[in-house]
Amino acid sequence: MGSKNTNDIIILGIESSCDDTSAAIVGNGVILSNVVAGQKVHEAYGGVVPELASRAHQQNIIPVVDQAIKKAAIKQSDISAVAFTRGPGLLGSLLVGTSFAKGYALASGIPLIEVNHLQGHVLALFIREKGQPYNPPKFPFLCLLVSGGNSQIILVKDYLEMEVVGQTIDDAAGEAFDKCAKVMGLPYPGGPYIDKLAKEGDPLRFKFSKPKVPGLDYSFSGLKTNFLYFLRDNLKETPGFIEENKADLSASLQHTIIEILMDKLVKATKQTQIREVTVAGGVSANSGLLAALQQQAVKHKWNLIVPKFEYTMDNAAMIAITGYYKYMEKEFVGQNTVPYARTKL
Repeated sequence: MGSKNTNDIIILGIESSCDDTSAAIVGNGVILSNVVAGQKVHEAYGGVVPELASRAHQQNIIPVVDQAIKKAAIKQSDISAVAFTRGPGLLGSLLVGTSFAKGYALASGIPLIEVNHLQGHVLALFIREKGQPYNPPKFPFLCLLVSGGNSQIILVKDYLEMEVVGQTIDDAAGEAFDKCAKVMGLPYPGGPYIDKLAKEGDPLRFKFSKPKVPGLDYSFSGLKTNFLYFLRDNLKETPGFIEENKADLSASLQHTIIEILMDKLVKATKQTQIREVTVAGGVSANSGLLAALQQQAVKHKWNLIVPKFEYTMDNAAMIAITGYYKYMEKEFVGQNTVPYARTKL
């Protein structure tokens, strides 16, 4: 793609909603590069520190964009539009990405495209790689979106037409994993550590509370409180309780979270009569969740589609691909666009 054909649609995507600075290039719907710079600084604090995150984004954004353009083997003048994450996320972090995207679009005289981070996670299922088999879901489909900040069941009717049919009324599944892991003294982010420990544990050893929430909505705050009190009561009698039961605690916690997620997803497929089922977001990389999804897919005859691991995490490829579909519809925004910390899909 060195010399630009006038019909080529080349999108630069920018993602800065939390603690990863990422830039990607999509050319005619195919991913040409996806560069992510993580931030190690938060590990010491057991969670993302917003002020430190925005400072790190400021340091990372120019080198990351530069690398994405070089890796894609294109020139800056080839870029048709800039797509950026407008929200939801940490406001300071989003400001860095938004300001950069606005400046870049203004300087290059190209359109600006705002992307909802959650919509990006769903459209990550449509990322095409050069020379790789391409197997996107067919419309309409259901997507279980599970990440650190969100747990939703989304009915996807078209690339840019989505409806949330169920969502958490308080905390997200990823947050439940991370907070419970923190209470157990595991490093941040705790989700992957729980996943690893759960493989050696008994998922049925401990029983934790499952909320009774009507419809297709979720709740995880009660489970977090129940887990905290359970540990507190047992530590009074056995000071080494957590250390001695780490694997079983992890397995039982993970089992409960997955059961809560799967119950509602199965209910949603029955209500909508849709058997095309997908998963997206960081928690979708959890091996226990993937195993449960595969099991239910066989049982209920779903066509299950799982994104590649690197596209489940926060990345700019999903922002660029969403930008590509928005470009086709000429959905552009002006220089007065501001980021938002909270938003619905």
